[in-house]
Amino acid sequence: MNRDLLPSAVDPTVFDEAFLRQLERLMLVTKKAVHGGMKGVRRSVKRGQSVEFTDYRDYALGDDLRSLDWNLYARLEKLFIKLFIEEEDVNVHILLDASGSMETGSPDKLLFGKRAAAALAYVGLASYDRISMAVLQGRAARRFPPVRGTGRIFQVLADLSAVKPSAGPTDLAAATRHYAAQITQRGPLILISDLFDPNVERAISELAGTRCDVAVLHTLSTDELDPPLEGDLRLVDKETGEAVNVTADLFTLDSYKARLAGWQQRLDEVSAKRRVAYTPIPTTLPLADLVFAELRRRHVVAA
Repeated sequence: MNRDLLPSAVDPTVFDEAFLRQLERLMLVTKKAVHGGMKGVRRSVKRGQSVEFTDYRDYALGDDLRSLDWNLYARLEKLFIKLFIEEEDVNVHILLDASGSMETGSPDKLLFGKRAAAALAYVGLASYDRISMAVLQGRAARRFPPVRGTGRIFQVLADLSAVKPSAGPTDLAAATRHYAAQITQRGPLILISDLFDPNVERAISELAGTRCDVAVLHTLSTDELDPPLEGDLRLVDKETGEAVNVTADLFTLDSYKARLAGWQQRLDEVSAKRRVAYTPIPTTLPLADLVFAELRRRHVVAA
């Protein structure tokens, strides 16, 4: 890949040729039979014209004569149609939360989310899946045109590079509902978000209701996992502007970490009930570890 063509939001030391070749060995997992619209590398529930022979059936009037096995006819003097497994593409949905809170952290959660989205998009493109990406802001999902084929990775990177954090609050439940209402083809669906929303459980339910293979990548910065705070402080909400006065002592920080762990456990339980793969991720996690270790372990991707 020509590094000069990489958008500024993508670190060329992360997306180099060797890393992309590794991604090509993976596939986004779908547990359900699919009905794609074009030839791909997924096995469909339909039988059609592909390279993998599966069975014969008796010839019926109106069948395509090109599918007849004339060698078998020469031996048995009976007409048989050759059947093949048809391979089709899958529609992969990648949703990126671009709310104001995603701008925080080092590296900030939005940049981490863009890199994760780009890597997962390339996995799908290498499998000849159709990639549908959307940015969640406000109460809506802003969709990008679907793309297909590895040559469209530059379009994906350009689209992601142009994403800016929302200036106002984001209603994650409303935005996911807006996207879910537009889904016409099921497949893997991946939400990348810090999940800072009072209705986050409703958002997970909205996505689970699509009957897609849903995975939630819960991104948190190191400052959110272990706040470097001390003394009397005034904390301001990044999206709403609401403020609260706190005293950051050992008791307060321990209570915060306990509530954070309880919140993540609750999200894990809610996701498990809805058959959603919940994956908490610190933004310091190397991208290769995310894709080849965490997401493989949770059966979001497979070799």
